[in-house]
Amino acid sequence: MMVLGRIVAPFGIKGWVRIQPFGDDPQSWAEMPQWWISAADDAPDSAWRPVELTGCKPHGTGLVASFREAPDRNAAEALKGWYVAAPREAMPDPGEETYYWEDLTGLSVINREGEVLGRVVGLLTTGAHEVLRVLDEDDSERLIPFVEAYVPEVDLEAGRITVDWQRDW
Repeated sequence: MMVLGRIVAPFGIKGWVRIQPFGDDPQSWAEMPQWWISAADDAPDSAWRPVELTGCKPHGTGLVASFREAPDRNAAEALKGWYVAAPREAMPDPGEETYYWEDLTGLSVINREGEVLGRVVGLLTTGAHEVLRVLDEDDSERLIPFVEAYVPEVDLEAGRITVDWQRDW
């Protein structure tokens, strides 16, 4: 399952929820008629329960959505803090030169000199752009801006991200 976001609060009185998305294009999720929810983001696939999407629209920096299984505010309040996910095969195609965070997590990171800097353990969203969280073999963390100036190549098939970044930065 690919975790897409988190339900942060109920919205209105008709069962809608506010969702904090973990990605750039959450409105594309509206194309999926079914989402999956779980109380834990690292739950096994069997712990995710499907819900039928009945509404989805942008709201501020996030989304608001409604599910057939949450017909009123009380049901929506019970979902506060739950995670929203979908199987990889249900996700819309991200397009050329665009990646899901899940696709980047676990990739090896090497610099232009061929030095291994570590593995991607996650991404952070900042106001300007995403940042790769890279841990090396000593559990030292590097934060590398995920912009073309520092990340000239992502090779998903090879499991590698090439960066213009030095070991001692």
